[in-house]
Amino acid sequence: MRIAGFQFDPGLAAAPMAGVTDRVFRQLCRSLGARATTAEMVSARPELRATRKSRLRLDHDGEPTPRIVQIAGGDVADLVHAARVNADEGADIIDINMGCPAKKVCRKAAGSALMADYDRVAAILDGVAAAVDVPVTLKMRTGVSADRRNAVAIARRAEQAGIAAVAVHGRTRDQHYKGVAEYDTIAAVKRAVSIPVWANGDIDSPAKARHVLSVTGADGLMIGRAACRRPWLFRDIAIERATGRAPTPPTLADEREILLALVEQLHDFYGEQQGVRVARKHLAWLHERRPARPALYMDMVQADTAARQLRLLDCYFDAAHDAEAMRGPGSSARAAA
Repeated sequence: MRIAGFQFDPGLAAAPMAGVTDRVFRQLCRSLGARATTAEMVSARPELRATRKSRLRLDHDGEPTPRIVQIAGGDVADLVHAARVNADEGADIIDINMGCPAKKVCRKAAGSALMADYDRVAAILDGVAAAVDVPVTLKMRTGVSADRRNAVAIARRAEQAGIAAVAVHGRTRDQHYKGVAEYDTIAAVKRAVSIPVWANGDIDSPAKARHVLSVTGADGLMIGRAACRRPWLFRDIAIERATGRAPTPPTLADEREILLALVEQLHDFYGEQQGVRVARKHLAWLHERRPARPALYMDMVQADTAARQLRLLDCYFDAAHDAEAMRGPGSSARAAA
């Protein structure tokens, strides 16, 4: 199945994540095997569109298709307007956010809070799908709470409205990101509709990807937090699916090349001051994977200039190399896996 040039085979997509899936990270994920990436959600409120934050989130310069823009809000008119503006400015796909559990989003009756109001959901789906000529997709959760799982009903209504595909995170709104994802609801959604379905939630290895596809019957997989920590997960899943063999993890040298390039590009994209701050989360994920010298790590995340941050990152990899050499052969593969 195709949506605006997107082929649902193998159907690997990077989930939209606020503060993470900027243009730099999206391009990295695409280079490592993601077939589609969605930009960070942007508010549908017209007065917020001109902010620097929104402009950066809507920057797709040099990206391949499909360019997917996710809009968030609770007002039907605002969402319709936002969909039209973004489609007119080149979005290939408009995605509606009904999955974010953040309090600052939900308290405005947006994100996953919308799932509690079926009539408003229906109005949003009808309005946005009718407003634009490009495909519209929907990202949601299984429901508001364990006793109010209504993803199947909303998926059916989405298909009726003309929504082109749905992504379902296997948690309820009140779970946030705690506990474990369940896939029975995603499987039920897949059985209930004929449009493509992405499965999302706790997909952190090729083996887990294979399991989730098997139990849900989903057309594709959407990967979020695990890709923050290991963006090459898309490549690993694609290799395992194509060959049936476990992929070779990246070497320390591979990670050095990826991370140094990523951090340097973040500095360029955001400007030095903000870029240094944004890069810190990626440095923290590196430290989770490959804990080396804690003092050096603290110096690295506290660096306030681009040059110092890059220099300390290079030193950190030297320290990780020394630690790896002391542990002996095979340690690099274990750390990256």
